Order: sequence, then structure tokens, then C-alpha cells
Amino acid sequence: MNRFLPPLMFGLCTVPLFGTAALAESAEPASAVSQARLRSDVQALVDFGTRHTLSSQTDSRRGIGAARRWAERHFRASSKACGNCLEIVTPETMVSGSRIPEPVRLVDVVAIQRGTERPNEVVIVQGHIDSRATDVMDAKSDAPGANDDGSGTALVLEAARVLSRHKYPATIVYAVLSGEEQGLFGGKLLADYARQQGWTVKAVLNNDIVGGSCGSDGYCDDTHVRVFSEGPRADATDDTRAAARRFGGENDSPSRNVSRFVAGLAGAVQDDLAVRQIWRADRMGRGGDQLPFLEQGYPAVRFTVAVEDYEHQHQDLRTEDGVTYGDTIEEMDFPYLAKVTRLNVATLAALASAPMPPAPVADAAVKTWTDVTWKPVNGAAAYNVWRRRSNAPDWEIEPVVSHTQDTSVKLEGLRGDDWILGVSSIAADGSESPVAAAVPGGEFTPLGQDD
Repeated sequence: MNRFLPPLMFGLCTVPLFGTAALAESAEPASAVSQARLRSDVQALVDFGTRHTLSSQTDSRRGIGAARRWAERHFRASSKACGNCLEIVTPETMVSGSRIPEPVRLVDVVAIQRGTERPNEVVIVQGHIDSRATDVMDAKSDAPGANDDGSGTALVLEAARVLSRHKYPATIVYAVLSGEEQGLFGGKLLADYARQQGWTVKAVLNNDIVGGSCGSDGYCDDTHVRVFSEGPRADATDDTRAAARRFGGENDSPSRNVSRFVAGLAGAVQDDLAVRQIWRADRMGRGGDQLPFLEQGYPAVRFTVAVEDYEHQHQDLRTEDGVTYGDTIEEMDFPYLAKVTRLNVATLAALASAPMPPAPVADAAVKTWTDVTWKPVNGAAAYNVWRRRSNAPDWEIEPVVSHTQDTSVKLEGLRGDDWILGVSSIAADGSESPVAAAVPGGEFTPLGQDD
């Protein structure tokens, strides 16, 4: 029996809805997102004056140290409300670089909500708490950083407040990162921490500039959020790249399939925010804290606004020729931020409920059928097998094989040269993972480039 809802139309693409049996449970915490709390948290962040990575770590009211301690208190309050269900950790390191001329102490603030069944299986939501003015080395001037990235930080804190009221089979990690503007140091610190903990990272949702809907040219769009995902994997080995040339995989990194998964959920969360998938790792010539995770082989995507406002990011507070500059709270759209937060919350709930995707292999060379095989997945009660044409953007609306309990299928008459195949895992309650493509590099685990 098919358990999938009708297709959602985003532009010219149809997107399947994965795991609809569990979508109501995913939407429940999303409905508890508070726009008022998001605004209050962004205002609190702005009130620290600057959160520059090189600003004071000891001042009680101004600077990066005060902001970090405020975020930690926020996490602890959420933890107290759920019976101390969150473990608060503060990974730290000393860093230096072209934008940090003298070594400085760098700290991330992280809350861990352990899974009830598979605690080592982890999904991460993150935003960076540091801010900047026009001069990236200016740690003295006011740098309110309302949208970049007070919006992402507030989203993470609200996700922790809402989702910590519920229990999930897998672990959710809520992370407030430092040092992004100085060189993505906070993202690297957390990626290193994930590896040291031995986590199996299913997905990283990086939220950076998610609270505005109008650009500096007056163009506005509050009905889309962009989700960026890499194509070829950053951790690909020479062998993986060579295999991809023979068997495909340029459009099927785990991150790309996480992006497809988020797009498939969006319409069931709310009817006025769709995902615009952007098939590149980040904006042109720029970067965010998802990149260090990609480099270590962890699936990661970036959420950001549909339209960026360049007059109100990375700018000193000033007025020139009648134009105001600076990343202030007045330029934000809080109904829009609430929508993006709801989508993140629903995605986290869905991912933390579902098993890991399999690591399928397709064999179709010189034959008129295709064999697809994979190993059993912990927590999976069944599997769906998917297909799409090699030039199609999305998986077909319905699986080609539905709810099989086998770990191999023979697809008679399906000539694999013409198709991309993939497999998703389904939990006993119907929660379904993203699709993992049966191509070189399609698996949701690091490729071991340094092995």
C-alpha cells in the first residue's frame, strides 16, 4: 500500500514526501515555535554591542564572552524545563589565522539531547554567534549582527526549547558556534569534536542569515528559503572520483539528498514556505560553517534567506546618501524567521526519528535488469527503493519497491544505464530517512580520505 501523499509542486519540480506516517509528529513541535521568543533572543544578542571573536571574553555585558555565557544559560533553562534532558558542553581550542593574528581562545556552546535508542546517531543544528563590522578585524565598533547570525543563533536556541520536550531515537545536537567570521573556526571545532566523540552524523543543518526577506535592491521573497548542498563530495578520494566518472554520482552526495529530503518536508510543515534548492556548497565566493563538516565527510547543508541584503550585513552602522547601513534588528522579518525555524524543527524531528540511510550498491552493467543491494540498518523495519532519470532533479513520487524487508532487489527490465537508484530506511513507526543513492560516494558516512 502506498503511504505517500500527492506530490508537492515547487517550480517545475515534483518532490516526494518521505515518511508521511510520522510527519504529524514532526509538525507537532514545529507548531510550538514562538515568534516572540525569536525576536526577544535576537534583541538580547544585539544588546551585547559586538560579538566579534576578538572582543572581550570577560566583560559581563559586552562582547563574545558575555554572549556565549548568555547562550549557555539559555540552554540550561531549556534543560531544566525538560528534567535536565540536555547535556551542555563547551568545546574549546586556541586558534590563529589570517584574521586572528594572535592566538585566541575559541569556544562553542553545545547542548546534546541524547537519543533513546541510537544515541551515537546524531543530527546537528547550528548557527554562529559571532558578528562583525565592515573591517573584519574591528573588534571595538558596534556590530549588532541581528540577521548574521543572530537569526541562526535564535533559531538554534528555540529549536532546543521546543524539541527538548519530546524524545527521539537518535541524538539531536544544538550548537552555537564562534569564530565563523574569522575563518569558520567554530564549525571546524565542532566537526573535530564530532569525530572525537565517534558520532555517526546523519545531517548538519547550518543556519546562517535566516531572518530577512528583502534585498538591498528592494526585491522581496518571504515564501522561499534557500538550502545549499554540495555536488561532488569534499572528502572524495581519487578512487571515488574515478568511480563516479564510470558509474555516476555527481548529483548525489549525501548532502544533496538531505536537501531533497528537506524540500519534501516543507509543504507539510506550512503552506507558505518552500525550499529553493541551490546546488552548490555555498554562495558564490563565500562560505559558512557547514563547510568544515563537508571536508570531514559529514552530510551538511546551509539554510539561508531567499534574498540577501548586502547593505545590512558586514557593514558599519552609518547613514550615507540617505541609505542606512548595518545589520540591525529593524531590517529583519520575524514572521519569516519563525517559518524557517519551524522547517528546521520539523526536519530535525524527522531525521532524529528515522534510521540512518543504507549504503546501497547498484549493479546493472551489461544486463537488462538492475540488482540493488545494501546491508541491514539499525532501527530499520523496512526499506523503500527509489529511482529517477539521470537528468531528473528529484526522486520519483512513488518508490519503485515499497516497504520491502529484504536487503536486495532485482528490478527486472530496468536498464540501469538510464537511471539513478537509491534506498531509504523506514522505522517501525513509519519514520523514513533521506534517500541514499546507489552511486560511488552516496553513503552517509565519511569516505576515509586520510585512511
